[in-house]
Amino acid sequence: MPFVCIPAALTASEGSNIKIAAQNMHWEEKGAYTGEVSGAMLKDLGVEYVIIGHSERREYFAETNETVNLKAHAAFKYGLKPIICVGESLLQRDEGVTAEHVRYQVKVALKDLSAEQVESLIIAYEPIWAIGTGKTATAQQADEVCGIIRNTIKELYGEDTAEKIRIQYGGSMNAGNAEELLSMPNIDGGLIGGASLKPDDFAAIIKAAD
Repeated sequence: MPFVCIPAALTASEGSNIKIAAQNMHWEEKGAYTGEVSGAMLKDLGVEYVIIGHSERREYFAETNETVNLKAHAAFKYGLKPIICVGESLLQRDEGVTAEHVRYQVKVALKDLSAEQVESLIIAYEPIWAIGTGKTATAQQADEVCGIIRNTIKELYGEDTAEKIRIQYGGSMNAGNAEELLSMPNIDGGLIGGASLKPDDFAAIIKAAD
């Protein structure tokens, strides 16, 4: 949710099971960071979730795995639940380093977080080459990488945490492919972009997830 829309969205969602997420936050509570929004500000608004490390933030605003980790810690400090985005470029997929790249992103993003914290966050796998392009990973490709993420969590925190964490797919999920994607064993939900702006399509995705 864009920052300027958060108050209206919170009001509109009162009394429902809809939760509001911000699209970004800074890791510092205060300071000379013009244009940024802190976790404390989001908490005061009543936001529950915050997206961290979206590929566009990484590409256009030079965010790194290390700053994603700082933001994850800051989110928990203010009682927010992070939605941490990871994913590979088309070049990385073509060169066969998807697994290595995504595993490293996950490991750095979760550095020094407790198992309890990890169990409450969400990891969104968003192949960069499938975001807003109309291209979508096949259900098998998406599930394979989500499985890699889950196995990485298992190595770091154990099987129980790996089973509790929610892993979403975020690469052009739409009304036409949601049912197949959401039927895969390692995909627990979707991080929906363009399709969420089309009410009928978004409703179909929600129905597929029910």
